[in-house]
Amino acid sequence: QWQLVASGGGLVQPGGSLKLSCAVSGFNLDLYDIGWFRQAPGKEREGVSCISSSSGSANYVDSVRGRFTISRDNAKNTVYLQMSSLKPEDTAVYYCAARYDVLPACLTTSGEYDYWGQGTQVTVSS
Repeated sequence: QWQLVASGGGLVQPGGSLKLSCAVSGFNLDLYDIGWFRQAPGKEREGVSCISSSSGSANYVDSVRGRFTISRDNAKNTVYLQMSSLKPEDTAVYYCAARYDVLPACLTTSGEYDYWGQGTQVTVSS
């Protein structure tokens, strides 16, 4: 039985940091890309970052590049999203998702992902 559990969200001031975790079960992280997505109220879900199953390479949406870092710990079956220099516009529900893929590059297109976890709320506000 597969499962993705996102955690680590919360309330943080602008300029602060948070580290999200995505605990994965039922998937082999060597075969499944993991992506992070977010959805703000009244907006469409957007891809934030992803990490490739085979190469470990990462992609980021332009708005977070240089501020967010995705990483994975295969031994713990967990993927992380370290978020720094947070801005109010980063406020959203953040989701992690999985996609079977053995190519060296990952995608941040939500429609390409088949398995989704529940979200974790991130609020950036003073």
